[in-house]
Amino acid sequence: MMFHSRGALRTILAIHSALPLMTVALADHARAEGNLDANYTISFARIRVGEITATVVIGPNEYAISARGRAGGIMKILVDGEGSFTTRGTIKDGHPVPTTFASKLVSNAHTSDVTMALQEGDVRELAAAAPPPSSDLVPVTDANRRSIVDPLTAMLFSAAATDDGLSQGACRHTLPIFDGQQRYDLKLAFKRLDKVAAEKGYAGPVVVCSVSYEPIAGHRASTALVKYLSEGRKMEIALAPVAGTRLLAPFRLSVVSMLANLVIEANRFESTAQELGGSTVSDPKAQ
Repeated sequence: MMFHSRGALRTILAIHSALPLMTVALADHARAEGNLDANYTISFARIRVGEITATVVIGPNEYAISARGRAGGIMKILVDGEGSFTTRGTIKDGHPVPTTFASKLVSNAHTSDVTMALQEGDVRELAAAAPPPSSDLVPVTDANRRSIVDPLTAMLFSAAATDDGLSQGACRHTLPIFDGQQRYDLKLAFKRLDKVAAEKGYAGPVVVCSVSYEPIAGHRASTALVKYLSEGRKMEIALAPVAGTRLLAPFRLSVVSMLANLVIEANRFESTAQELGGSTVSDPKAQ
């Protein structure tokens, strides 16, 4: 099962690099500032094959995110390459609203760059290489570019929170994602509460959500990647609280497969948050 294609690389690394960024928007419209610095290892068949680093900076009125991921080794049966992603936006009524998104994906066969400007969930400007012609490519329509979020901001969403910051509501979301070339949904549902411990940083409870992938447009319906992600694959995300805020961020992602299990898990999960106001968010840089 080989996924050596630009579409495969974009989908896998976009989802993986977005995972450290699935945070819950500020509850009760609090004027808070918070930072998250995280490092995740990617393991395939219990062998380490890559890593992801991410930095999230959230101010009272705006946010900025940077993430970088790479995978190789035996992971080549899925994807081989690296990707970098950045996004910026505003905090409006406690919700993140993206204004810009950029990504660069590099593999042995392809280099792909995307830049995108958004306004109120609609794509206003887009620069991205056209995909190679194919008879089974599902075309992206104008409607597919409306009411969407980029792969990073998609993971910033509001949820009801209990006193300990964890609730089933964190999992009740469908994320309408457009990465500049592909449009897909990630659907979450509550599974259970659990406990985790990073080598450095957070140790404590998490809320675990199931995840399903639904391709919408910009993909080739016959590719092995689409089938791998969408045909009943068991996927789940464990979300941990960000210190001092009503924010949650993924601590672990697992994908169960007959081929081999894929696990992305934080070995460093360090967050800080404090009540501040009026400052400007600077560009974050991935570690």
